[in-house]
Amino acid sequence: MSALPPEQMRAMRITAAPASPSEVPRGSLAERWQELHEQADQLAKLARLSQEPLTTELAALPAQMSEASEWQRELAWQALEDIEAMMRPGLAALRTLTARDQNAQAPALALWREFHNARGAVLSLVNPAAVAAQPLT
Repeated sequence: MSALPPEQMRAMRITAAPASPSEVPRGSLAERWQELHEQADQLAKLARLSQEPLTTELAALPAQMSEASEWQRELAWQALEDIEAMMRPGLAALRTLTARDQNAQAPALALWREFHNARGAVLSLVNPAAVAAQPLT
């Protein structure tokens, strides 16, 4: 997450043109939230955990974002980008371990905990009560 105030982050995003198509924000918040949870399902398999159901609290985040203030939406969007930046290379590394017939359970579990904590931060940003309802795995 950025240490800059939301107003400065917004101004920087408006004035900075994307350097490449990969830097263009893609998908809606709901689509990105769903993609993250699909990646989390893959991660759970690698960590030998049962797949986490998409609870009502988790599924409600995109709708809650429409009711959130602008600064909350901006911070949540940045947090999702940060989580994606953590998950993509992490899953690639875990798949490489698995392809080499190495045990990926311990690093997968570490990445799972990082994902779970980061997701909790996004949820608490928008709805602090949702975090209290999440079981700690």
